[in-house]
Amino acid sequence: MARPSDTGVTGAAPTRAAPARVGGWLALALLIIVLDQLTKVYFNTSFQYGERVNVLPVFDFTLMYNRGAAFSFLASEEGWQRWLFTGLGIVAAVVITIILRRTHGQPRFCLALTLILGGAIGNVIDRVVYGHVVDFLLFYWNNSYFPAFNLADVGISCGAVLLVLDELLRARKKPQA
Repeated sequence: MARPSDTGVTGAAPTRAAPARVGGWLALALLIIVLDQLTKVYFNTSFQYGERVNVLPVFDFTLMYNRGAAFSFLASEEGWQRWLFTGLGIVAAVVITIILRRTHGQPRFCLALTLILGGAIGNVIDRVVYGHVVDFLLFYWNNSYFPAFNLADVGISCGAVLLVLDELLRARKKPQA
């Protein structure tokens, strides 16, 4: 996925970001990881598995464990998925870090990648430490439930939406041939 450098020269090799700039994105990813892990520790120590505390008519705090991926994909498998998703998360983190080092002048794109990076690492930590991901945010309407999720998932989802938005806005700026 080649992206133009901030020099505006099409086809030019991307310039490397200044270390301070990359450091800022990595610091934001670290903040997401820390907030994610602190909230998971709180819910893991303050709630019993499956316990729910109603916050709003459509929202509860709860404590759930997910051995799978998004929407509990592969959660019922024998345990191999723990290492598959851990490996995928680590690979994603490495690739995102490399892209952040090579891309600057595109704050929306870098923010999207940073949100995904923080979320991916937050969930990798859970898989390594607990063998599952800790989820605690539960939205529902009547008897319909959205799968429980956590702050890392929020980062990944917001980052993915921002990535799509960035690409759509970039495509609109391209001159029509």
